[in-house]
Amino acid sequence: MRERALSTVSRRVAAPLTVLIVLLGGCGTGDDSTPAAPQPVTAVDLTNCGTPVRVAAPPRRAVTMNQPATEIMLALGLADRMAGTAYLDDAILPEYATPYASVPVLAEKYPSKEKLLEAEPDFVYGSFHSAFGDEGAGDRTGLARLGIGTYLSPAGCPAPHRPAKLTIDHVFGEIRDVAAIFGVPDRAEKLIADQRTRIATAAGRVDGAGDLSVLWWDEGTDAPSVGSCCGTPGLIMSSVGVGNAFADLTGDWADSGWETLAERDPDVIVLVDAAWDTAAAKKAFLTGHPTLRHLRAVSGQRFVVIPFSATSAGVRVVRGVEALAEGVVRIPDGTGR
Repeated sequence: MRERALSTVSRRVAAPLTVLIVLLGGCGTGDDSTPAAPQPVTAVDLTNCGTPVRVAAPPRRAVTMNQPATEIMLALGLADRMAGTAYLDDAILPEYATPYASVPVLAEKYPSKEKLLEAEPDFVYGSFHSAFGDEGAGDRTGLARLGIGTYLSPAGCPAPHRPAKLTIDHVFGEIRDVAAIFGVPDRAEKLIADQRTRIATAAGRVDGAGDLSVLWWDEGTDAPSVGSCCGTPGLIMSSVGVGNAFADLTGDWADSGWETLAERDPDVIVLVDAAWDTAAAKKAFLTGHPTLRHLRAVSGQRFVVIPFSATSAGVRVVRGVEALAEGVVRIPDGTGR
């Protein structure tokens, strides 16, 4: 279970990054089933979350922190370059289960510094800012002094290094960065092309749904935390082509109120399913509430359940798009208006 101490600041912010590949003399095979042999790369220079990073040669003993980073590495066919991994929110995706089984799990959550260094990593890749905090791998500057390279997902960068609005191009940019660091750029392009096709196909199913109003409910019953304009929920809703009931709120997620929600009376409610706050519990709360049970979406049972893991920037975002599109298509009686 992801601890809620990984706050909205640490796990839900994004940042732009500038990548300069100094010299890339080769590329990956594009075949995820083949070993990811190091390519003749002289150096990769990039600025990541405001931190300059120079990778002189493709890492051979990387450690991943958090599920999105782990699954991006596996999706790029880089299991043979992973010396360890840690901290899942959900079961690993079935298509990556076999290569994942070959990677040592260093800890259920973050490993101790001693455990991390025992793996002799030459690179640490994290998804959330906490991955490089006191309970994680430690300060990136300190790791650099030990000769260990680092990369932090754009969606995990702290302010002021985050973009005004997270887009799918930030996710794809991360995939390209990681592929460049490990010398397999062709694999990134293949993965991105596949994901773009899946997103376009999902959005194409939702014909004429642009006027649908969607509430994205992440957690909380006292003050509901909702998907606002600029984070992963907003990215997923805009990719599908539906309206965000709280697009006027700034940030990635925002606390709202039930009175405001009742006034906006959304057509559809997304229930984020997490171990610490399940979709079933959310649904029971809404259907049992004396006022909220009369909302259009609640009375019409127009709910879409999306796993929390699909709301973290990574290869699962496309699954969030597909799940929302599928849910909208199955809504009975259109908008119910």
